[in-house]
Order: sequence, then C-alpha cells, then structure tokens
Amino acid sequence: MDTLSQLKSELEGEFQTTKKFIELFPEGKNEYAPHEKSMKLMPLATHLVEVFEWPNTILNTSELDFAKGDYQPSHLSTKEDLIKKLDDSYQAGKAALENASEDQLDPSWTIKNDGHELASWSKYGAIRHALNQITHHRAQLGVYYRLNNIPLPGSYGPSADQQSFK
Repeated sequence: MDTLSQLKSELEGEFQTTKKFIELFPEGKNEYAPHEKSMKLMPLATHLVEVFEWPNTILNTSELDFAKGDYQPSHLSTKEDLIKKLDDSYQAGKAALENASEDQLDPSWTIKNDGHELASWSKYGAIRHALNQITHHRAQLGVYYRLNNIPLPGSYGPSADQQSFK
C-alpha cells in the first residue's frame, strides 16, 4: 500500500474543503465565541489553517514540547491572512509528504509539556491525528458560522445551504 499517496490525497481533499470555509470567514467577527469556554472565531480558524503544516513538523522532528516554545500559534486578523496561511501551511505539509519515504512514517512522534508526555504516536499516527484535527476544527467553525447565519458549504456531501456535491 502506498500510504504517502493516500495521506497526500486526503490532505489535498481537506484543503479544498477547508478553503471553501475560510473564503466565507466573516470580517468583524474575530472575537465571536458561542460560549465563554469556546475559542474565539479568529483563533479557531487560525489553528485550523495551521494544522495543514503539521505533516512537515511531524516528519522533520521527533517531538513537540509546548513549554520549550516549540509551537507558537500565529496571530492573524483578516480573511486574507487566513487564506494565505492556509495555502502556505498546505504547501509545506504537501511538500513534506512528497519528499518523505514510507519508512519515515514508522518512528514515534510525541507531544510534551515541559518534558511530560501528553501523547505519542508513530509519525503515521500523528499525521492521521492531524487530519482528524482538521475535520474536528472545521466542524467547530461550521457551528460558529451557523450561529451567525453564514451559509455552510458542503464538506463530504451537500449541506442544508449548498445542495450540490461540489
């Protein structure tokens, strides 16, 4: 099985779907959150578009330790910033997968905080987790949009607002 081809294909499909959502990002709603415990809209969308880069980070490191500052979230403020970050992140993730070999998916990759292990997977498992994060956070974004009366594009088929499969 050509795992890398499948991961590249899935990343590309998630990119195309996510791009439709980001193109609908509402200006003036950056600080919106549906609940006090919810992320605000712009940080949520920013996190979503950053995840597309994760295959690059995962394939080129053995761990990420939050306390060491290995990850610093971007601070974006406009829809144009989001679209550019999405494209840049996708290109980095895609290039990493294109330049990888199947055996590079086997070693472990770990998320830590100040040396304390939070989660560990094979690099393949970590990339799968990242792809799942894309789906999860895009669904959250869809709820935020729905609560703001923003019509939703379809993701894996039609939505109530867009009846086509495109």
